[in-house]
Amino acid sequence: MHVLLVEDDDSIAEPLISGLGRHGFQVSRARTGTEALAAAPHDVVLLDLGLPDMDGMDVCRRLRATSTVPIIVVTARSEEVDRVVGLELGADDYVVKPFGFRELVARIRAVTRRARPAAGPAEGPQQLGPLELDRRQRLVRLDGVEVALTAKEFDLLALLAEDPGAVFARDRILEEVWDPHWFGPTKTLDVHVASLRKKLGDPGWIETVRGVGFRLVVR
Repeated sequence: MHVLLVEDDDSIAEPLISGLGRHGFQVSRARTGTEALAAAPHDVVLLDLGLPDMDGMDVCRRLRATSTVPIIVVTARSEEVDRVVGLELGADDYVVKPFGFRELVARIRAVTRRARPAAGPAEGPQQLGPLELDRRQRLVRLDGVEVALTAKEFDLLALLAEDPGAVFARDRILEEVWDPHWFGPTKTLDVHVASLRKKLGDPGWIETVRGVGFRLVVR
């Protein structure tokens, strides 16, 4: 996922870029509203309102006039009127500084999920070699035989199958499959991965990327 960060303050932008990178995001930075409006298309925009060349509200309005990209306003302006104006101009969410980093990541994922087209009823199962994943019915079949998975095992497999071969960071998996505010033991993820590998009959289906996370490898 490619994020456009519109922020002129280095002390805020640099930690954000580093943290988002650890969560698997690609981040481009714009320091001014002019740079933001001239930037290439992105999957989501994080927009500060206090920019040196123009008000971020104007940037939000102009972005929304030409694009449906999800916009999250990230600002120190906490007044209700600012929130209302920002949302009415087309922002999808509004986060007030200071904020929790995990909360911001969860909000990014939430707005991008809402922006994806809903799967229509005619959409069929996803075929991954001998593995068939049916999200609509929450069923998994391997070589035509149904595999009995728990709810979390299914959600874990479905997430990895969104982009086979791509590495999903541990934090991202915990946030999306468990909870954005998950503070339990991360060992629970390893337990579910081990169980899923066993049920799929081959540990090679889910590859561990040491120090990062996991990826689905189509057999």
